[in-house]
Amino acid sequence: MVIALVVVVVLIVAGGAAYYYVTMKKSSSSSNGVNESLEMGGFDNGQIVTFLYNGTNTELCTPSVTTLFPADANATLAADHTECEVGAADQSAVSQVPQYILVPAFAGLSIFGVTALGASAHGFPEVNGSVLLTQCGAGGTSTACPSHPTYIYSPDFTAVENHLGLAANAEPGGLPPGTLPVPAHDHLIDTPTTYPNVYWGITVVLVMDPNIYPAQMSPTCTASVSSNLSSATGNCLTSFAALQRAMATCSSSAVSFNSAAKNPIWQTLDSGCDQVVVPGTSLSELNGNLYIPFAVSPGAPPMFPS
Repeated sequence: MVIALVVVVVLIVAGGAAYYYVTMKKSSSSSNGVNESLEMGGFDNGQIVTFLYNGTNTELCTPSVTTLFPADANATLAADHTECEVGAADQSAVSQVPQYILVPAFAGLSIFGVTALGASAHGFPEVNGSVLLTQCGAGGTSTACPSHPTYIYSPDFTAVENHLGLAANAEPGGLPPGTLPVPAHDHLIDTPTTYPNVYWGITVVLVMDPNIYPAQMSPTCTASVSSNLSSATGNCLTSFAALQRAMATCSSSAVSFNSAAKNPIWQTLDSGCDQVVVPGTSLSELNGNLYIPFAVSPGAPPMFPS
């Protein structure tokens, strides 16, 4: 899983074990920008909707990381920190409705909420010096979403390690290889805008084209990078139909932006002009073991993390 591919970069470049540990602890205890609401935003059929984490159930991470990766020593180590993972899934483990986790991978390593890697003080990514507000900040920071784990495990981190020539046995912050903060992200679903409290599975989507990443508070996108497409924002990721189109769309803006930024996620993926990438699977399957219960209602939530 590509998110895991960046973990060692995130943790090592953070400046060592002590810096990373202190940074995450300070972020998680900050009183500024704290996300205390149980209501969060999402996109559905071109609209903003509200997710209500009403506490009638709790999040699940099943099967366990060691069940999914029984021969992986790093998964055994990861189990001391989290049972949640991205990279494998039992498609029938939980009765669920799929949601799509939109990760702004074009923002590079700042998606993991570490200020030394360019993230804002409150756990948001930064792009060209500007904060990119997402519906959830990174795990362990003051703007992380409710009912979300702090860390998540994924085994496929060696490609970025090799790409950057980093030591394979480095484990800063006391975290084993492949264990990382949940990245900042938005949510996309494909259901009626009123939906009961159920478990939602996850398919992680890495967004490479900044032109199609939605605004936090409205179902709109801004064309910030020149594009070969007749409509640079035509696949703005506020509906499942747009996500399907983006999966099959080649955009020069993905190449030019990520190339100029020397984005190691894009370089390692070698995804070229793809607007989005779904690591390890397709839109029809889950690629993680995390299930979060919430209900859906029309309209924006009363607050967004800031």
